This record gives sequence, C-alpha cells and structure tokens, in this order.
Amino acid sequence: MPKLWNETIGAHRRAVRDAILDATAALVAEHGLASVTMSQIAEATGIGRATLYKYFPDADAILVAWHERQVAGHVERLAEVRDRAGNAVERLEAVLEAFALTDHEHHGSELAALLHRGEHVARAQQQLSGFIRELLTEGAETGDIRTDVAPDELASYCLHALTAASSLRSKAAVRRLVAVTLAGLRPPR
Repeated sequence: MPKLWNETIGAHRRAVRDAILDATAALVAEHGLASVTMSQIAEATGIGRATLYKYFPDADAILVAWHERQVAGHVERLAEVRDRAGNAVERLEAVLEAFALTDHEHHGSELAALLHRGEHVARAQQQLSGFIRELLTEGAETGDIRTDVAPDELASYCLHALTAASSLRSKAAVRRLVAVTLAGLRPPR
C-alpha cells in the first residue's frame, strides 16, 4: 500500500479513537460513570456499535484509554512548564504548582478514584518523580535545596504533600500548600 494511504488510515483511526474517548468523557460527566453504555457512546460518537467494538471491548476499556491520554497530557504539560521557567528552583516551583493545581482541579470524583489505579498512572508518577528529582539535584548543587535528605526522598515528599491539593477549596490554598512544601526543601539554617 502507498505510504500516503497508510498515513490517511492511521490518521482516521486516531481521529475516531479520540472522538470515542471525548464522547465517553462527556457522557460520564453528564450521566455518571455507572450509566454510560456502549450504545450511548456509539451514538454520541456518530459511529455504529460494531465499529465501536472494533476499537474497544467495553466502556471500562474506553475510560482507561481516556485516562491514559489525560495522564500523558498532564505529564507533557508539566514538562513544558519545567522547560519554560528559569533556574532549577524556579522550574521546581513552577512544576510543583502546576502539579498541585492539576490535582486540585481533577481529583475527588468517582471516575478519578476508579482510574488512578492503572499502570499508566504508576509510569507517569515515576516520570514526574524523575524530573522533580533532577530539579532537586540541580537546586542542591547551587545550594538552594537541602542536601541532608536524598533527592528521591524529597521528590516523594513533594508529590505526597501536594496530593493534599485535591481536598483544598481554592487555588490560593493550593499555592500556600506549594509554598509550605518548598519551605521544607530549603537547606536547614
């Protein structure tokens, strides 16, 4: 087959898959997790049920795929935030704030509780921990981050502390939590 034909088919399949994921997320937001059916998803996507089943075996598989896409997008945005800021401490602060604000905005739902158990979440957490660890190491080298605690431990501290953002009522409270977390990273006097 010509390359253009394969690229066109691939692009079409990606577009259909994205439409399925988007329609499912919208249905779940509107009707709740337990009430979404494959028939509703097919209708909302504008495809037949047989076509839908070629892409996904059930609604749960669609939700997991949607969540994988969301998590990958969050990690990409955090990497972009990291790359836009200045020195290591400024990059660290920007990443921690973006992470906490994302956690604040997207957690606490039935859907989040169900989907935050997959391997894709563990992989994303490892990736995020890795680039926080790198920023902590850079900050330690410049004397801005404490060196009496290993960077791995500090990265874990940051991520665990900032998961509290999901229960906070305002973005201002999230920013205060980030400030407290950053204070714990400074070298002891």
